[in-house]
Amino acid sequence: MSAYAEESRVHPSYGTYQNEIYLDGLRGEIPKYPITFAGLEAAAERALPPSVWSYVAGGAGDEFTQRANVDAFAGWGLFPRMLVGAAERDLSVELFGTRWPAPVFLAPIGVIGLCAQDGHGDLATARAAGRLGVPMVASTLSVDPLEQVGTELGEGLGFFQLYTPTDRELAESLVHRAQAAGYRGIVVTLDTWITGWRPRDLATGNFPQLRGHALANYFSDPVFRSRLARSPQEDPATAVLTWASLFGNPLTWDDLTWLRSLTTLPLILKGICHSEDARRARDHGVDGLYCSNHGGRQANGGLAALDALPGVVEAADGLPVLFDSGVRSGADVIKALALGASAVGVGRPYAYGLAVGGEDGIVHVLRSILAEADLIMAVDGYPSLADLTPKALHRNERR
Repeated sequence: MSAYAEESRVHPSYGTYQNEIYLDGLRGEIPKYPITFAGLEAAAERALPPSVWSYVAGGAGDEFTQRANVDAFAGWGLFPRMLVGAAERDLSVELFGTRWPAPVFLAPIGVIGLCAQDGHGDLATARAAGRLGVPMVASTLSVDPLEQVGTELGEGLGFFQLYTPTDRELAESLVHRAQAAGYRGIVVTLDTWITGWRPRDLATGNFPQLRGHALANYFSDPVFRSRLARSPQEDPATAVLTWASLFGNPLTWDDLTWLRSLTTLPLILKGICHSEDARRARDHGVDGLYCSNHGGRQANGGLAALDALPGVVEAADGLPVLFDSGVRSGADVIKALALGASAVGVGRPYAYGLAVGGEDGIVHVLRSILAEADLIMAVDGYPSLADLTPKALHRNERR
């Protein structure tokens, strides 16, 4: 465990990151990586190949939903509260039987492996998560096998995100591997059994998985390999086509009983944005909900995930609700928490941090987001997460 991870568990004063930066400035050292999201985005575009950049940065259709996800945060303002003595803040949260040092996690990104300069971004992400104690949701679509990613997490928390294949035996194998590797929960993504209309990728004719990228969990799986006449190394084209034929499973409510039977780990459903879906999922006995519209990458319907969050939280009736989509800053984290999210997922910011600085770039992004969130709680007078409720927010009519 790193010295920083140890310190963060004992005294998580995330805002002190700015003190480090200012003290470095006295020695003539400026931050190695960009501080703002815009700066990260520009640096990542320069660092990544165009095909990877378009895949990570792009969204569905004309990307209206992607923009709406970001713009929705501007629709809320936080009331400053004075004389409350917020000299110390407690950002820790208890979720799924484990204490998290902060209500932030690394959202699953299917091509995060390709965002690293060495092509092993899943491993770098796991190491960064382990250093800070921040949970990582590892994608099914990874460059390195889930067992190796889990090992790199060290003492960090890992959750496994499942793209449920049509082959039930293969799905069972992936879940059992994740449980054996020490992951703490299964996050089932519901909105990606078919890919959305993504003009940036279509314009370049680029779909990374069809080129054999990020398929290590399949190619290393004994059930998947049993479906092949020759190994993926001997016949990669057939392996990729077999993957494509098995990938997408349009799940229904009737499938939840089967999914629940696969594991004793917490089962979390990702993609829930309607209150009725939240109620039905709760009634089916899942352990958590994940409000997300895939960052605007899957459907260009126009609904910002943040606008869906309060209804999902109300219908969840006490179940933990994870959230992502459009999160760019610590201020965004604070607003999502005030609207009822149990924890908030960071996506594109850490992908860009990885692109420009590898593992250290991710750590910088996370520490920056946590520092801003911590400092906002200090300045605006919110000593604990329990103080962040919808009453702390004011609806901004002017965006």
